Amino acid sequence: MPALYLQLLEQLRQWIDPDDKRHLTVFTEIIASMLLSSSASLHHWLPWLVHRKCSARSNMERLSYFVNNPRITASTFYEPLLKHFLTTFLASAVELTLDTSVLWDKFCLIEVCVVWGGRSLTLSQVVIEHGSATVSFEQYRPVLERAAALIPTGCSVSILADRGFLHGDFIRWAQQQGWGWCVRGKVDTLVRLASGRTKVAQSLIPSSGQAVIAHNVTIFENVPAHLAIANLPQAQEAWIVLADPAHRPSLQTFARYGRRFGGIEPHLKDYKSAAFKILDSKLRNAQALTCLVMLLDCASLLAVVLGTIAIHQNFQSQLDAHPRRGLSFLQLGLRVIKMWLYLGRVLLPLTPLPAENFPTAYASKRKQQELAERIEFSRVMTL
Repeated sequence: MPALYLQLLEQLRQWIDPDDKRHLTVFTEIIASMLLSSSASLHHWLPWLVHRKCSARSNMERLSYFVNNPRITASTFYEPLLKHFLTTFLASAVELTLDTSVLWDKFCLIEVCVVWGGRSLTLSQVVIEHGSATVSFEQYRPVLERAAALIPTGCSVSILADRGFLHGDFIRWAQQQGWGWCVRGKVDTLVRLASGRTKVAQSLIPSSGQAVIAHNVTIFENVPAHLAIANLPQAQEAWIVLADPAHRPSLQTFARYGRRFGGIEPHLKDYKSAAFKILDSKLRNAQALTCLVMLLDCASLLAVVLGTIAIHQNFQSQLDAHPRRGLSFLQLGLRVIKMWLYLGRVLLPLTPLPAENFPTAYASKRKQQELAERIEFSRVMTL
């Protein structure tokens, strides 16, 4: 029997307990195949299923049945893993991202993730048949509610979102949860200033190289907020950022919102090109794609955990040629798996992730310098 499959099965059965025990067997085979093939395509998993001594057609039918089975859900397979690996996050401060990604101009992936280690770890997600990245609050509310139920007890939560999520219902919902929030605004957003005057956000955009800070504004008639606007010559358009009143607006407001990019964009890139190539999958059904993404999340989470173990066990220097960490925890974990299998070693126990947020990995000193460059404004005005 395949070594990785057997070792994963021994550990995963501690947390995953489906009603049909056969489902855990197939699930573990798929996760092992994903990690070894670095692919989200069902037919790329076939070389790691030859121990079943079935024809390729039979294995494909079995895999297709599994990803289309409505009983294969995140609540049974992904969430128990997530809860185990996030146990150290109790009472921590966490930042979430809310984002969408369009697949083949036909499906929309909606995700809530926690920013950690220079990437994002999925809390909850769904794929819907929707050809646009813009979705209504009612479409993404279930994803938010599922994510809220998975956050460890006592955490201080702040959520970051792009302007497509600038909905009054969303912000009021976040307020009800006691969450902080930071959302990019639109040029036509109406803002009532502390003076009582109502302005369109576009009219408040300063000259190039300048920034505007506005305290105690109101949006959506009765939602209190702070406003920060930056007009950067290197950006295609001004940054209009609205944030909860608990965070006093400053130039750090832009850095706070900017952490969304460092978390969600590499995460989505891992789905699409850097790790698993979901766009090469042949699935064109929203339910099956939701299941496939859930399986990707499981595989990614296990690889991230193994990446952190590699650092604690001092394996990093054998797998990463950069003088400092240049590989993401996901890529490091994928290499650890191949190294351990090559050496005939047994996977170490899958321990919870450390709550502290590791520094972001940089592929080169030049890239690190580019990301670390400080933006200076010729003038900062307060309204």
